[in-house]
Amino acid sequence: MISTEIQQVEKYYTMITEYLVKYSMQLVGALLILIFGLWVAQKISKMIAALMARNNIDITLTNFVSNVVKVLFIVMFIIIALGKIGISVTPFVAAIGAASLGAGLALQGMLSNYGAGLAIIATRPFIVGDTIEVKNVSGQVKTIELGYTILINEEKVEITIPNKHIVGEILHNSFNYSLVKGEIDIAYNASAEHAIELIENVLKDHELVANEPLSQVGIERFAESGVTISYRYWVPTTKIIETKLAVNGGVYSAIQGADIEIPFPQRIVTINKNELNS
Repeated sequence: MISTEIQQVEKYYTMITEYLVKYSMQLVGALLILIFGLWVAQKISKMIAALMARNNIDITLTNFVSNVVKVLFIVMFIIIALGKIGISVTPFVAAIGAASLGAGLALQGMLSNYGAGLAIIATRPFIVGDTIEVKNVSGQVKTIELGYTILINEEKVEITIPNKHIVGEILHNSFNYSLVKGEIDIAYNASAEHAIELIENVLKDHELVANEPLSQVGIERFAESGVTISYRYWVPTTKIIETKLAVNGGVYSAIQGADIEIPFPQRIVTINKNELNS
């Protein structure tokens, strides 16, 4: 039993020794090829990254392209090195192809997100800092990744959207700002022009209200109890709530301070005495 195991060990040892003697120079050559390939892949990857950075290409796309090129060069030199030591790479290529097909079918959704991410980075319909709305979801773009885009809304909530749900959809982009709307009623006997002037001053004095696009103030409608003054202005997306509360408070104080009546819902009832007496 022991002698049989010893013979098997000697057999394998002899095979390995003969292989090393026969292919020693090839092994050294393959190792040198692999080391050279790693160096070349690193250099070319850095050159591509530097070139894209000089042309102001998006950093996400830059990293992706440089890494893909690096991996392709490494795989190419590994195949050359394997061929150098007499190992046929045909079965490996077939296995990689089959595995890639299976992985592609299994990861269809993920790959579609990556493809959409590349489309977003290449076409740049929006950039980090823009405010977008897509599929009834809105917020300021915080991060653009290959697989997903992260938005942050006025409530400081992060919203992760898979990129396949962005490409091909109707996209609203208001860039750095979001539109805020407000309104207040004044009595019919009050001066609408004076009220509009007061609201315009409140908007001009608030530091977070954008100068461009310009704020808009005017008569919205004629309600039952008074004239509705509407005002619209633009603010940074992440400052919507605090700005809206401050502006509404300023408008209310300005209207009250000018002794302009703010009406409340009321109904006038007329009693016909003749009908009561009959």
